[in-house]
Amino acid sequence: MSSTITDLHDVVRVDGGEFMMGSNHHYPEESPAHRVRVDSFGIDRYQVTNRQFADFVRATGYVTVAERPLDPADFPGAPPQNLVPGSLVFTPTPGAVDLRHLSQWWTWMPGACWSRPEGPGTGLADRDDHPVVHIAHEDAATYAAWAGARLPTEAEWEFAARGGLDGAAFTWGDQARPDGRIMANTWDGPDFPWRSTGESGWLRTAPVGTFPANGFGLFDMAGNAWEWTDDWWTSKHPEDAIKPCCIPSNPRGGDIEGSYDRVQPQFRVPRKVIKGGSHLCADSYCLRYRPAARRPQMVDTGTSHVGFRCAWTTLDDRGAAEAH
Repeated sequence: MSSTITDLHDVVRVDGGEFMMGSNHHYPEESPAHRVRVDSFGIDRYQVTNRQFADFVRATGYVTVAERPLDPADFPGAPPQNLVPGSLVFTPTPGAVDLRHLSQWWTWMPGACWSRPEGPGTGLADRDDHPVVHIAHEDAATYAAWAGARLPTEAEWEFAARGGLDGAAFTWGDQARPDGRIMANTWDGPDFPWRSTGESGWLRTAPVGTFPANGFGLFDMAGNAWEWTDDWWTSKHPEDAIKPCCIPSNPRGGDIEGSYDRVQPQFRVPRKVIKGGSHLCADSYCLRYRPAARRPQMVDTGTSHVGFRCAWTTLDDRGAAEAH
């Protein structure tokens, strides 16, 4: 079965190697920068699309986390009207707002899910080739297992995203817009979250592959939709990863206990690392469409800008391109 499903994926082989993971020049959770080594692996050339996820749902009858009933005990203090299946949807504000309060542009939308991305009455017309969103970690991991794949580790994902440009700020180099060219589906203009210039042509997701590939031939490793990894969140890269004697091989994140949000102890939901940024990354607010950037995401929460791509531990020769 897995060989048939693999045909639905354009898989790129990434030869193993060593690279500088993280950054000391941007957000604190990206530090400390340190050398890492990863083995060879395969990774999807594109983010998993609505078309691919629909094939999975038809074949298995799978119901995503956003479509399942909620247990009130898991959400202390939540308004009863919110304790129904749904998800968080980005809603532009009518004007400038205090960017410290993200609740102003995120709306809990009953009924929102992967097939109704903006809630009831919306659908996937003309979006078959857009990245699937509203995906919780369980949804992504279950799809990957069905496909005979898995989710990438954070180190694998970042190595692949860099495309051979070790230490570069972006997946394409050090300039945000080389020769003025838009390189990723991110927020256009400085007026997030209320006014986009529309320069890229997209306010939300774009079809996968719309923007240039990186040096390994991978698309949308910056912007469009955040992507799940399989590593538990840590507030920083571990200090003990920096050892003069040796370079860590195939590192993994922290542990489940350390992934909990200590600022919101009432929510005992573990968090995994997401990477790549999304169409909502604005230079004036969230410069996280860089390979070193990382964010925590509760494993039960998929929003209108969170998707994924699969990784592959072993590949046959069919359809697996050499990356470098």
